[in-house]
Amino acid sequence: MSFQDIFGHERQIEQLQSSLAQGRIPHAFLFYGLEGIGKRTTARTLAKTINCLANKHDSCDVCSSCVKADHNNHLDIMAVEADGQFIKIEAIRNLQERMKFKPWEGKKRVCIIDNAEKMNDVAANALLKILEEPPAANIIILISALPFQLPATILSRCQQIRFNPLPEEKMARFLQRRLSLDVPASRLLASSAGGSIARALEMHSSSYLDMRKEIIELAAAGLMHDPLLRLSGLNRFGQTREEVMERLVILRTCYRDAMVYRETGAVGALINQDQGDMIKTLSDRLPLADLISNIKAIGRAFSAVEQNADKTLTLEVMMFKLR
Repeated sequence: MSFQDIFGHERQIEQLQSSLAQGRIPHAFLFYGLEGIGKRTTARTLAKTINCLANKHDSCDVCSSCVKADHNNHLDIMAVEADGQFIKIEAIRNLQERMKFKPWEGKKRVCIIDNAEKMNDVAANALLKILEEPPAANIIILISALPFQLPATILSRCQQIRFNPLPEEKMARFLQRRLSLDVPASRLLASSAGGSIARALEMHSSSYLDMRKEIIELAAAGLMHDPLLRLSGLNRFGQTREEVMERLVILRTCYRDAMVYRETGAVGALINQDQGDMIKTLSDRLPLADLISNIKAIGRAFSAVEQNADKTLTLEVMMFKLR
């Protein structure tokens, strides 16, 4: 993949290619933004382009260096990832040791540190020492969806490039071309994916749409008036933290849509347009104050689960607070 194959980040790519053209590549980048919107793809493409033998401002994809990069066996393109919950000091020390030597075969050694916010304190301090006195012919690219969790001293030593969520219309057009989807299906995936192409592709290849319909049906049914039935509905929220958070987002969009429809009557403004009848039912049943209260209750539950609170207890409390 080359820069011209990356969809939706024209401004960011133009900035990177300008640096390449001027021969003024910073020793450290921070690519930050929503998960799954192209940060890793852009980082890998930049590393490949820097070492491309064609010496252009985009990778040629055919030279020996590009082929090695595509097969993840280029000696001068390194990846550092979390080992369990954290990126540990050993990974950064290994990086320090490699940087003492000249690149083996490329023009520059490029190290991509994925989920950089997962560095523990010792690893972050070790990386800071590298950034304070960067070895020549080495470039570090940090990738993070949570840059505020990185030390300010590291942030200040990186050229920061923000990757924005893609607009729904642009994303829908991409999905129509890539997956041969019709317009309604592409718009539904685009609106549900929150600006992330990776998320949209994942949803298309999974049973996401069936699961989403189940959650909307749960909300449209009034979340069941019997308290015991409410609790029995918890099994629809999945087991893992990621599954629970995904379903909470869907539930929140139900009440958001009901609020929008109640105030505007515009089906075209709904996220879940294909489930318009159920959204209308929900809108007719609940007054505006209750819709707002439910959105807030789901938001509190989402934040709690995101911070590793007990999932079952959090969902139980939320269920009893929903009106």
